[in-house]
Amino acid sequence: MKKVTRFFWFCSGAHIDTLKKYPIEHNKYVGIGATIFFTALFAALSGGYAMYFVFNGDGFAVGFAILFGLLWGTAIFNMDRYIVSSINKEGTTNQQILQASPRILLAIMIGIVISRPLELKIFDKEIRQKLKTAYLKGQHSKIDTLEKTYTQKYAMELGKNTDLKKEKDSLERDINRSRYQLNQEVFGDKTNQTSGITGYGTYAKQKQSVLEEKEARLKTVTDNLGQMDQYLSARKDYEGLNSTRLFTEHQLDSLSSIAGFSDRNWALGQLTYNENGTRDLDTYLAISFIGYLFILFECLPVFVKLMSPKGPYDTAIAKTAEANIHLAERDKERDIAVTDNIYDHNLDTDIQRRKKIISSQSDYDFERHSYE
Repeated sequence: MKKVTRFFWFCSGAHIDTLKKYPIEHNKYVGIGATIFFTALFAALSGGYAMYFVFNGDGFAVGFAILFGLLWGTAIFNMDRYIVSSINKEGTTNQQILQASPRILLAIMIGIVISRPLELKIFDKEIRQKLKTAYLKGQHSKIDTLEKTYTQKYAMELGKNTDLKKEKDSLERDINRSRYQLNQEVFGDKTNQTSGITGYGTYAKQKQSVLEEKEARLKTVTDNLGQMDQYLSARKDYEGLNSTRLFTEHQLDSLSSIAGFSDRNWALGQLTYNENGTRDLDTYLAISFIGYLFILFECLPVFVKLMSPKGPYDTAIAKTAEANIHLAERDKERDIAVTDNIYDHNLDTDIQRRKKIISSQSDYDFERHSYE
């Protein structure tokens, strides 16, 4: 227990040697340190999970996720530890809140960041279903766009193809009718379209000739229609219409499994809306409360430090800080005094040396002048 206690003291950013002197403060800093530690632990899991989706499908995805999770958790741990340890209990409550406000805003941002990947994991099943629906709608839209583009681009050819089909259908009906009339003419059936004379006579030959012309025209139209269908089919291949199909259930499962962080994050946001665009209050509250929980959890060490009364440890730390500041000031004064004395000594020494040089030069010049 002693090792665990010391570890949580370390997590809280407390000065352990000073904290040992005040047993009444021990539990408070154990709680603060534990909160910071578990916040960092959740941050590591969240960051690792997010990175896993970034490198999803890569053979080193798990290794990258573990490495990034450890780095992210360590960064959050160090940041939280600094935030809590830097809040002192000096001054009024308003001053303390004002001092902590930037740190609270930072804690809120950290809470939002670490909660999002865990929300993605909690709502994984719903996200997959939303992605399947989105991918299927996207494929429908893609096919519709291709068909619209194809129709606009080859409107003349499609119109001609439609006309050929209509003409073919009309010719086939006419040929069937003409063939029936020819049979009536040959067998002598009297109608308003036949002569009633049995045998292959003049009228029968005329009807046979008309029938052959229509059959020849039908053959031409059929050939043209076949060529046009072949051309349009080739254009469909070129435009991608024939190769674009709706996703199967297996393909949708595969796509939703390898979806990246951005797609899954979008899908999570879409879960809070119904199909008609209205807000799905139940899902929205569920996702929001998870985010609020992590934000509160991240801000909790700061709130605990602010709400706790000023204790003997805080007073001791403040006095120690004052003593250290005073020591630093005295060290500064000492260094200034030493520097001044050394400078003065160097100045006096330099003056004496220059005086000697000038005196020696003067004596030398005087003796030389006297000799001359």
